[in-house]
Amino acid sequence: MKILVIAPHPDDEVLGCGGTIAKHSENGDEVCLIITTKAYTPDWSEEFIKNREKEIKESNKILGIKKIYFLNYPTVKLDTIPQKDLNNSIAKIVNKVKPDIAYIPFKGDLNKDHRILFEASLVALRPINHKCKKILAYEVLSETEWGQEIEVFKPNVYVDITDTIDIKLEAMKAYKSELKSFPHPRSLEAIKALAIKRGSKIGVKYAESFYLVREIIK
Repeated sequence: MKILVIAPHPDDEVLGCGGTIAKHSENGDEVCLIITTKAYTPDWSEEFIKNREKEIKESNKILGIKKIYFLNYPTVKLDTIPQKDLNNSIAKIVNKVKPDIAYIPFKGDLNKDHRILFEASLVALRPINHKCKKILAYEVLSETEWGQEIEVFKPNVYVDITDTIDIKLEAMKAYKSELKSFPHPRSLEAIKALAIKRGSKIGVKYAESFYLVREIIK
């Protein structure tokens, strides 16, 4: 199978579906990733940007991602990009990858980049030229649950990641610039705690949860 993960920012792919990505890789599926935005000066230092590139490569190597597509739009400024340009950029990659399953950010996330990308992803994944069999929205710690919820995340699909939770945590460790100390939600302890909570819903040790946007069954 061909898998496409669409991430607003580097590390969202790990937080949202790192264990599931690792599981796909172990099963022999071809996983591709779109990283939509990029940090820029002077808001971020040249050193941060250079180190971030290394973090992305290291983390995605751990997860077994085969191909990364960088769109390089400015971080936290997707609302300054014409929606049509964003839609078309993602659509080009969708048409190239032809994914069987796509993972996209959740429409109710606090960060506006996530919400804009949710909409753009659905436009790009319209079942016209290529019928992606399944579209799943993932949850991101400190985005999906923070603030007054724009839309409540109600997962209806769960993936048992008991065998890949350690890979997810190792992949997150590679993002040293994003990893925080507990009780911050982007800490290893909080990431593991969420996986335990989601796992308890389906009777396994660790799980990731998703909201099913669309599934095509033939």
